[in-house]
Amino acid sequence: MPKGQTNSTEVLIALAPGPGALRHRLEAALLEDIASGRLAPGTALPPSRALADALGISRWVVTEAYGHLVNKGILEARTGSATRVAAAVPDGAAGSRSDTGPSAGSPARAARPVRVNGRTGPVPGGPASGPVAERAPDRATHDLAPGVPDLRHVPRQAWLRAARDALAEASNLDLGAQPAAGHPGARSAVATHLRRARVVSAPDGAVVLTRGATDGMSRIAAALADAGHTHLLVEDPSWAALRDVAADAGLTPVPVPVDDDGITVDGLHAAAARTGARALLLTPAPQFPLGAVLPDGRRADVLDWARQVDGLVVEDDYDAEFRYDRRPVPTLQGRGPDRVLLLGSTSKTLSPAFGIGWMVVPERWRAAVLGVSVRRGPAPGPSTLDQLTLARFVGDGAYARHLRAARARYSRRRAALLAALDRELPGARVGGIAAGMHVTVDLAGVDLPGVDPEVLDVAAVVREGAAREVALVDVRRYQAVPPARSTVLVVGYGNLADARLGEAVRGLRAAVEAAAR
Repeated sequence: MPKGQTNSTEVLIALAPGPGALRHRLEAALLEDIASGRLAPGTALPPSRALADALGISRWVVTEAYGHLVNKGILEARTGSATRVAAAVPDGAAGSRSDTGPSAGSPARAARPVRVNGRTGPVPGGPASGPVAERAPDRATHDLAPGVPDLRHVPRQAWLRAARDALAEASNLDLGAQPAAGHPGARSAVATHLRRARVVSAPDGAVVLTRGATDGMSRIAAALADAGHTHLLVEDPSWAALRDVAADAGLTPVPVPVDDDGITVDGLHAAAARTGARALLLTPAPQFPLGAVLPDGRRADVLDWARQVDGLVVEDDYDAEFRYDRRPVPTLQGRGPDRVLLLGSTSKTLSPAFGIGWMVVPERWRAAVLGVSVRRGPAPGPSTLDQLTLARFVGDGAYARHLRAARARYSRRRAALLAALDRELPGARVGGIAAGMHVTVDLAGVDLPGVDPEVLDVAAVVREGAAREVALVDVRRYQAVPPARSTVLVVGYGNLADARLGEAVRGLRAAVEAAAR
């Protein structure tokens, strides 16, 4: 083993300070440690999941930071081995901070060091980026954070059966190298499901398999940049991870206001005219995080705009499989297959651990998207075995059965959550249609003894919740330009144990009362 090389994951790593995106701040911290010599060549970095848990951030942030530095030759990644500092870092690379966000190059380090395998960890409710808490604890006893499905009901046995059967029946050709778009059988299975369940209008060949929605977004963003696009219209508020990957590809996110019916058409036209943007990222059914469904009139207006400007709409099918008061709303893609690229994944329907997603790409964009995929190496998507398993899992009906069971479970849990919120937080306004795995809770009208909603700020509620093992998220986390004060929480119920629901909401009430003191 070369001198200085170690397999130990006892490495102290902290996010660089500043208001930048989490991925940029982690990259800046790693670059600083490498440039200073603290992380010597050959040093093994912590596994992405371990580092994410320790820092209290998304695993996606860590994997994207690692991947970006691997592509620059600063880190090395080999199958079956830890990610390591490269034996020979390119000259000047470790000292260059130009692409790591506004906090890059700062000599100060964040005041939240963590030890991955030791006992040191992030401080619950600790320092935030600007006025917004970065993230609630990942595995709090009472998980009221959005974006995580019910991990207790991941269909492990059904997936294992599908994997065993798929591998047993795979041909020698199946086990060879696959096209950049993915295995034809898996693409066909996904396309068939989407045509039936999401009313998608596309042939099998329009499907491109990805590692998830963020991976898909990064590919189409790169393709847009290659085609000369410089701006991307985004809903405000919206899922920040997709804005970040678009920015990484060179697109400037342009926020467009959202109201109770989704993105505003006047705002769309104004932002497009001001910036020349011809691409739009949209969550129409339901909007994340406010939970509105884009009505038919606005859907038609969005498609008309895209055709008028020769543009592209990227439709993020976030949580769209889960609707409880009626059938799920069909995709926008089904109404405009020539102008809409659909993003989807199994991260919410199954689990983020599967790392499988898809794009349905309009014909005129397929060559460009596949060109980006080819540049990313011989295996840009999920492993072939995972693709074959997915094909079997979907084709045998196991995926549809799982979705039906999940809808029933989430519907019951949502009803119980609304009853508990009404009981514990009278006067609070709950927003969002009967869909997805979260609601918004506006505390501006809450009527509790000793609580003045006129001065209450949910940043304090998030901190008090963390101290009580209740994971909460401030809506400002998803806003492009967060205001100084907020009264709105985004309350998830996907990964909330039914038996602890009442206790979790009582913990939320206690956090509100403590924040008001």
